[in-house]
Amino acid sequence: MAVIDELIREEENGSISFGNYELPTKTKKDGFEYNGDSYKIKTFNEITKLERNGMFVYESVPGTVVHEFRANDSKVMFSVEGESDAQVTLELEPETEYKVHVDDVYVGKMKTNLGGKLSISVELEDNDQVGVVIEKN
Repeated sequence: MAVIDELIREEENGSISFGNYELPTKTKKDGFEYNGDSYKIKTFNEITKLERNGMFVYESVPGTVVHEFRANDSKVMFSVEGESDAQVTLELEPETEYKVHVDDVYVGKMKTNLGGKLSISVELEDNDQVGVVIEKN
């Protein structure tokens, strides 16, 4: 796959893709409209961060590219790629248990904290894409 030159875009299947870990300096795009919401992306080689209507959605350290991101009340799905292993943090429901799958492997149940944050590590080897599915238990 490839980085997202326009930083964020809607895909033909209705999902969104965002991020560019190849950028040497922080670059942002604000006011991207998708499904009635306004998105803001900040991305470069050190971090990728997505906000929806001013609220945290996704963050990775170091920066990544996220392909076909979809989220609803019970499930978040996307593929992620980057130059090295990354820590991914998502905003979900507070104090809720989720089943986590990384690359079609069940890695276990995780519970969000009081703020609703859930962090996972993804092993990324030279731009390989890793699928992530997080489902409410």
